[in-house]
Amino acid sequence: MVHYAPQVQLPLPICLERSAPLLTTGHVAEARIGTSGTFSDNMRLPIHRWYRYSAGFSADWVRSVIRECKPSALLDPFVGSGTSLLAAEEEGIDSYGFEAHPFVARIARAKLSWNASVKELVSWTAKLLQQATSMSPDISGETPLLLKCYSTEALRKLCAIRESFLILKEEMSTSVGELLWLAITSILRPCSHAGTAQWQYVLPAKGKARVLEPYDAFKTKIDTMTADMRHFQRSATPSGTLMARDARERLEFLDGKIDLVVTSPPYPNNYDYGDSTRLEMCFWHEIRGWGDLQTTVRRFLVRSCSQHAAAEKLKLDDVLAAPQLEPIRRDLSEICRSLEEERSHHGGKKSYHTMVAAYFADIASVFHALRGACSAGSRMCFVIGDSAPYGVYVPVDEFMGRLALAVGFSGFSFEKIRDRNVKWKNRKHRVPLKEGRLWIEG
Repeated sequence: MVHYAPQVQLPLPICLERSAPLLTTGHVAEARIGTSGTFSDNMRLPIHRWYRYSAGFSADWVRSVIRECKPSALLDPFVGSGTSLLAAEEEGIDSYGFEAHPFVARIARAKLSWNASVKELVSWTAKLLQQATSMSPDISGETPLLLKCYSTEALRKLCAIRESFLILKEEMSTSVGELLWLAITSILRPCSHAGTAQWQYVLPAKGKARVLEPYDAFKTKIDTMTADMRHFQRSATPSGTLMARDARERLEFLDGKIDLVVTSPPYPNNYDYGDSTRLEMCFWHEIRGWGDLQTTVRRFLVRSCSQHAAAEKLKLDDVLAAPQLEPIRRDLSEICRSLEEERSHHGGKKSYHTMVAAYFADIASVFHALRGACSAGSRMCFVIGDSAPYGVYVPVDEFMGRLALAVGFSGFSFEKIRDRNVKWKNRKHRVPLKEGRLWIEG
């Protein structure tokens, strides 16, 4: 039987007695009225605005949580482009972040290089541009995606900037090199005539009105970065530790050190995080096209899209048998069987049934790793969204809460931030969805 949102009958969230109430006052209470689940506010903030990474949340909200909780150390196991670590550095506390997407981890690493020498960055920028303007690289061998997304002149200039960087980078300090790499990466979309869909998918057939000239865009980006670096160097403490690693792995080196976790894991809504940086990875010659994403990116990530599940050729019974799924196995199995039946009625026959099962198996492993890293009185906040592939509702907040309890956390509660999927025009299904914060007590 297919389960729709109003019909799902599951136990209410369990909130055990605790020595301190869930966060309801001060900065956190104010932030709850805001937009913690969005990244858009960050595009006005120093450092955060260097790269538009849609899968993120509000840095100001993270800072408000830090002020309320007063932690000694913060952890973000899905750190993305580094929002939470930068917020922690502004608040002067130690922080740790993990990111399994190799390209996104490098973006975060570059942003965390804000303490580099501004003078050196400006000097190397001038040398790079001088070198680039003297070059006219052959672009005939560039990937089909790049040739579709840029005019010949724009692509030649961007490739000249890239080749100049590759020639000069061995002479630079590592931090200046990372900053220049990010400056080049961040102008690729503004210099393209191709449109961008929601969540950063590239649409070569959809044009846009405003396209930037590459050399001017690069100089403007460096001006923004140097201004932001000076601001951070006056007001923040470089105390964040970034690791390109899988959040599902055991965290022995953090045993008991963490008293606040703030994060937003991938939602099980079929967004392909590998595809979100395909343009940029093609430009840097890390991939040739979409077919390379499974081996270069997706295999490192939580399984939250059907392309990933299909590529791994998952068997539903095998995934559901995973011991970490025991707390939710019965309810999850019913949903996955409904998805398995429903897919037979759809032309795409997407592997939502195995994707959803694998997603929660992965999240269960994340909670197991976090239990060892967190202190007894820790607090965790997961910004999450529910899902309804093929119209079959998946109660993400409830399942995640039960998985957290199963590994030893003491309680959980959910607060909704906003409704999703309530404007029915052109929607594939009409199941109301929500986004919100899952608070978990240590």
